[in-house]
Amino acid sequence: MADCGKKLESSEKPRFSFFNRSLSMYPAASAMDSPQKPHLQTPLERTSSFSKLYNSIESVRSTSNSIKGKVKKLCSIFETTATAKALPSPSDEPPQSQFSSKLKQSKSIGPDCRISSFLTSSTIRLPGTEDRIVVYLTSLRGIRRTYEDCYAVRTIFRGFRVWVDERDISMDSAYRIELQSVLGNKNVGLPQVFIRGNYVGGAEVIKQLFETGELAKILEGFPVREPGFRCESCGDVRFVPCLNCSGSRKVFDEDEGMLKRCLECNENGLIRCPDCCS
Repeated sequence: MADCGKKLESSEKPRFSFFNRSLSMYPAASAMDSPQKPHLQTPLERTSSFSKLYNSIESVRSTSNSIKGKVKKLCSIFETTATAKALPSPSDEPPQSQFSSKLKQSKSIGPDCRISSFLTSSTIRLPGTEDRIVVYLTSLRGIRRTYEDCYAVRTIFRGFRVWVDERDISMDSAYRIELQSVLGNKNVGLPQVFIRGNYVGGAEVIKQLFETGELAKILEGFPVREPGFRCESCGDVRFVPCLNCSGSRKVFDEDEGMLKRCLECNENGLIRCPDCCS
């Protein structure tokens, strides 16, 4: 029995040594299964992290405020320059605005004296037109605002059924030269109105006179046409093809046997309508 016990003891030793070798090759299960504990910040570390975050936020705010200040400065600079450019000097005031200011100043006077003073206050005159209304305009639609102003002024005068001497500079360039010589300015806007030889102004002045009722008093004494009157020769265009050259601008000279420039028409081969513009 003692021998059997010794044999069992001797046989159990290698079994425990085998398990000891396996345990020495791998770490313990408790060590593998135990998770690593997170690092807990101390109160000192927490305050330092909050201070860093606050400093970063403040730096962002300061940079944004500085950028906003620069943008506001730039906007103020551009606004001041734009207003300086938009405000004209008193010396550059066009005649149209001068007449509108005179019209505002004359509202305190009586109606009859106001109209007469308004017509006689003009220092710019168009000779030979003391008995008519002359409007320089254009029938081309190259510039929309200019065409709309010309159309509005033409419609206002046609509403009063008075005859108007419409001088279309797009039909005859001589009218542009004539208007520039009268006003003494090469860059003249359209339309421009003369009543009884006196310069009145452009579209804004005529609209203001029409809205206040002063234009009807100014036009008193002019002959009135029948309602719906329309010139059968030109269709109220005021121009017809030249009767001498039929609008070709050339005539045959029998004496010299060659074509020559027609002297009776303008650069477009047109003449003033003999029926409504005579």
